[in-house]
Amino acid sequence: MTAPTTAPLTGLRVLDLATLFAGPMAATLLGDFGAEVVKIEHPSKPDPSRGHGPSKDGVGLWWKMLGRNKRTMTLDLSKPGGRATLLRLAATTDVIIENFRPGTLEKWDLGWPELSAVNPRLVLARVTGFGQFGPYAHRPGFGTLAEAMSGFAAITGEPDSPPTLPPFGLADSIAGLTTAYAVMTALAARERTGEGQVVDMALIEPILAALGPQPLWYDQLGHVQPRTGNRSPNNAPRGVYRTADGTWVAVSTSAQSVAERVMHLVGRPELIDEPWFASGADRARHADVLDEAVGGWIAARTRTDVMAAFEKAEAAVAPVQDVRDVMTDPQYQALGTITTVDDPELGPLRMQNVLFRLSATPGAIRWAGRPHGADTDEVLTELGLSPDDVTALRAEGAL
Repeated sequence: MTAPTTAPLTGLRVLDLATLFAGPMAATLLGDFGAEVVKIEHPSKPDPSRGHGPSKDGVGLWWKMLGRNKRTMTLDLSKPGGRATLLRLAATTDVIIENFRPGTLEKWDLGWPELSAVNPRLVLARVTGFGQFGPYAHRPGFGTLAEAMSGFAAITGEPDSPPTLPPFGLADSIAGLTTAYAVMTALAARERTGEGQVVDMALIEPILAALGPQPLWYDQLGHVQPRTGNRSPNNAPRGVYRTADGTWVAVSTSAQSVAERVMHLVGRPELIDEPWFASGADRARHADVLDEAVGGWIAARTRTDVMAAFEKAEAAVAPVQDVRDVMTDPQYQALGTITTVDDPELGPLRMQNVLFRLSATPGAIRWAGRPHGADTDEVLTELGLSPDDVTALRAEGAL
């Protein structure tokens, strides 16, 4: 698929030095909307995402998504030739995204003073577990630690079960989205000032923001949110309910009018007249009664019948789907959420499309993740290096 010439980030140059997963995801999001992204990996230690999860014919599938719309080259930044080459690349680049531990770029004399000296307009996005300073800054940091440290795990799971971690990269994904936003914010500032700056992104912060007003509740009320499983302290009925054919549906009643419609639907309109039914928090304190009413009604019907009845009643419901259902869901199909990308290694690949739709300047997936170092010579030639220069870098071990 060819990106339209009107892609909004056409002309933006990005170097992706990061690995696993937030930094690379941010670069992917920029590439999806037209940025020219060059993925730089160590010559002998590629981004570990190439080996994460299932593979086909020895090719990692996760990388096919994370590496899409990126050219790939190798460079050992610890070698003198690697350092010099990165500085040459940085001179004509708008954004560098990295996730080394704090002090690593500085150890190679590639810190902000050196990078900004060759390009004062550069934006350097630094993605780490705990940020660039503070008592934890030099610890190894991964999304799992952020999910634990932020309070997410503490409120996830059933009340009598251990804290629960997500089975996917939640903190990394939130940080990847936030990093892309931070980069665009810094670029907007550059339009006014003419100067770039450093983005300091800590994995532990975006996920804490996503958890909502918990610090405010604790500060003002001493309230600590407990684990409540699928129930919500703010409304009821709310949760997942098993149908007669052994599938599951999710019901939400965040709006009072929807809660009333659900009670009419399940044949319990008298509950609406209870004094406690008038607010979400009061309904949540009577969740047992409401779950029994809703759960019993749903358990006597197939998922197809439940979905049809809820839709007719204009009540909020969704099927609990796994990836097989997602691939055939008519709403996702209408939106084009899953798209097909032709790949020279594996053939047609289906994956998530670009993150949102723009009416005038849409993004596009131009290609899936490319092999390790596939574009090294091309990128260096464009940079002005001669064949002899490239040979010398290889002899040094910098490529």
